[in-house]
Amino acid sequence: MLHRECDLGPIRAVTADIRATATGCEAKFRLDGQIGGIVVPEPAPSARTDELWKTTCFEIFWQPIGEAGYREFNLSPSGQWAAYDFDAFREGMRDAPVDAIALALAQTESELILDVTIVADLAVPAQVALNAIVEHSGVSVQYWALAFGPGKPDFHSEATRQLIVDVDQAG
Repeated sequence: MLHRECDLGPIRAVTADIRATATGCEAKFRLDGQIGGIVVPEPAPSARTDELWKTTCFEIFWQPIGEAGYREFNLSPSGQWAAYDFDAFREGMRDAPVDAIALALAQTESELILDVTIVADLAVPAQVALNAIVEHSGVSVQYWALAFGPGKPDFHSEATRQLIVDVDQAG
């Protein structure tokens, strides 16, 4: 869903799915709309990079059931990525250990698809959030999530973690 404070822009729908694997997870994010009306970061070498959320990117928040700590993944269409661990809500931020992240981008005039493979230790069952930040040609930003808590968009809020990834989904 689009956050209630965001203007409707060139993107009309965001869909995402995720599944646990024996080595981490696989996810797919899709933007539908006028892709030419958004900022798509230029291709770059796959590398851990901070502040990807300042333009169009996708995020996964992974919180093992019953734990206060969680992991955040920032995944850019550029091929760059970031991964952070937190001890609790916005506390104890540090780089998360990741063995590998592979991002594959497909793009047309009406859709952008990012396929994601993450190789990392991810506990299941987990509460998961799938989010998108979409910058409109430098004019404004849309925030998309499964759900939002009250107030400004905050992807760190547990309210966004509406998907349960269970052990029987791991391959």
